[in-house]
Amino acid sequence: MVKLIKKGVYYIDGKLVKANEVNESAKKKTLAYKILSSHNTGDDKKLKIKFDEIVSHDITYVGIIQTAKASGLKEFPIPYTLTNCHNSLCAVGGTINEDDHVFGLSAAVKYGGSFVPPHIAVIHQYEREARAFAGGMILGSDSHTRYGALGTMAIGEGGPELVKQLLEKTYDIDMPEVVAVYLKGKVRKGVGPHDVALALIKEVFKSGFVKNKVLEFIGGGITGLSIDFRNGIDVMTTETTCLSSIWETDDKVKEYYAEHGRPEAYKELKAENGAYYDKAVVINLSKVEPMIALPFHPSNAYTIRDFLSRPYELLKKAEEEGNKLLKDGGFNLTDNIVDGKVYVNQGVIAGCAGGMYENIALATEIIGDTPLTNGEFSLSVYPSSQPVYKGLVDNGYISKLLEKGAVIKTAFCGPCFGAGDTPKNNGLSIRHTTRNFENREGSKPGNGQLSAVALMDAKSIAATAKNGGFITSAMDVEYKNRIKKYKYDNAIYNARVYNGTKKAETNKDLVYGPNIADWPKMEELKDNLLLKVVSVLQDKVTTTDELIPSGETSSFRSNPLKLAEFALSRKDPNYVQRAKDTQKEEIPAKFNLPKETTFGSVVCSIKPGDGSAREQAASCQRVLGGVANICVEYATKRYRSNLINWGMIPFLVDKNNFEVDDYIFVPNVKELLKSGALEFKAKILNKNKDIVLRIDPLTDAEKDIILKGCLINYYKG
Repeated sequence: MVKLIKKGVYYIDGKLVKANEVNESAKKKTLAYKILSSHNTGDDKKLKIKFDEIVSHDITYVGIIQTAKASGLKEFPIPYTLTNCHNSLCAVGGTINEDDHVFGLSAAVKYGGSFVPPHIAVIHQYEREARAFAGGMILGSDSHTRYGALGTMAIGEGGPELVKQLLEKTYDIDMPEVVAVYLKGKVRKGVGPHDVALALIKEVFKSGFVKNKVLEFIGGGITGLSIDFRNGIDVMTTETTCLSSIWETDDKVKEYYAEHGRPEAYKELKAENGAYYDKAVVINLSKVEPMIALPFHPSNAYTIRDFLSRPYELLKKAEEEGNKLLKDGGFNLTDNIVDGKVYVNQGVIAGCAGGMYENIALATEIIGDTPLTNGEFSLSVYPSSQPVYKGLVDNGYISKLLEKGAVIKTAFCGPCFGAGDTPKNNGLSIRHTTRNFENREGSKPGNGQLSAVALMDAKSIAATAKNGGFITSAMDVEYKNRIKKYKYDNAIYNARVYNGTKKAETNKDLVYGPNIADWPKMEELKDNLLLKVVSVLQDKVTTTDELIPSGETSSFRSNPLKLAEFALSRKDPNYVQRAKDTQKEEIPAKFNLPKETTFGSVVCSIKPGDGSAREQAASCQRVLGGVANICVEYATKRYRSNLINWGMIPFLVDKNNFEVDDYIFVPNVKELLKSGALEFKAKILNKNKDIVLRIDPLTDAEKDIILKGCLINYYKG
């Protein structure tokens, strides 16, 4: 299905040709190079990007606006869309979620932005329908900010990077490598976008094959894919750990923009003949089969055919991983095997990946006249926007789903991050959503609860529903592969969305609720640094969900101190107290250190930061007195950037051999950072052991941010 080409290739006359040498001028023929260069204010190697637009949702925009306001924001200099699809249930914490929404609307009015009310659209579907445009660049404070299939290069980052854009600064990166994703062939009946995406993720994630690179989708296979299908693949590229994505555009993209009332947003984008790519991925769409990603990662993927041939073996592996999360074990997935079949408790089709019109319409066709059983299995469907919902209603799909026992809900991202449809303890849910990390479904292992999610395409979820909750490939059921044409109607957006771009009413006040708090003061870095190790994580990868949980904790994202109470709660329940104790602790006199020494805590790990773009994975550590991270490798650029923007030094080390309560002294750290040093001689004082810490190169701005103590201090001067 998927083939990796590890060396450079040329794209000549619609085919990939292996390159014997690197041609720098041919690199400039890629779509990625052209779009990045057109938004670059720096040189060709060190990019300083200014985006066309930015976008956030309701667990990130409060912190972004608060930070920008503290840094001198007067009005939004570029279009900024505030969506509300994460805390839209308003189910936890009393009034505080709706208080955030009111704050967001007041910010859109005061600073001149757009505001999409709760339940109207999930963030990425709104951007596809109303904001994306070919040749543009959009920065979002959500990791799945991907609109490449529409010709928009979009990047998901932590909130501080959006703050920089609001303060008319730049997004600074080295020119990334570009990887061709060459699509050929034609998908078979029963295969959906999630199947293609999971096949890609399986092949590239663990090796880091496309980490921090741009994926450029080319090849004749694109033409046979609908826009919904392309969008469904594109949004999942985040799970490959790539930086961004871009696709060649064609008449289908042109038609999409015209149908959405924005024909001017279209531009034909084609890589030039002879374009050079640093690597390539070849996907033969004709060979892709329905896939299932078992707990606890989208890369843990198998064909459904393979999985059903050895369910006990594969579920047992997932079961063993789950039991590592529980103090006394007891997690059981193999009980779901009944007479050789695998039963699931729940199916969910939702969000920016699953909730599109075509996925839901085809799921309806597959279910057909079969009623869902009146047993434990349930099916929940979340259309990704109200226009999509209306299109499904107008064409009769919603009534058919309701008649057969499905539950239809509004546009909401909750099933993707643990704030909706939490299964029973030991339950297994199949979902066409973005992630299936541990606890993304809402369970709480600290309380002895654990359930799990397997990712599948909407088509196979529907086939499973039709088959009474027993996992079934959509290739194994009969159905009509044609659906009624979707007609977009923007009347809902015209009625409910506040469009205040470039209409700032600066005399208006922000509306604060009692849970919206300012950031505590962050101290500048002193000449020397003393780190106390307060947590050591030895997992191969530590996700941002494990650094700061999602779900109900999202309600406290507008209150830095309250949110910090949840930091590492799923991985190291003692971390918060240790960090607080360190904040109160004086530098031990026995160490006889210089007066000008910053003293703070540090988390040591192997590979932190996979997953969400959430800045709080770093800011919570900073609020609790963290001044650095030490690890073998950073899982994503996003997490490393978040550390830097919150004034934390992203140290590297060859092995994570630290222990809790180690004291690590780094002399002359301030001067070394200023000079651009990449190695720092340090000592574990309590063990009298010399070590060397490393750091990847920092830009001048990044150095200054760390020295100042955080981005807020940096912009205050």
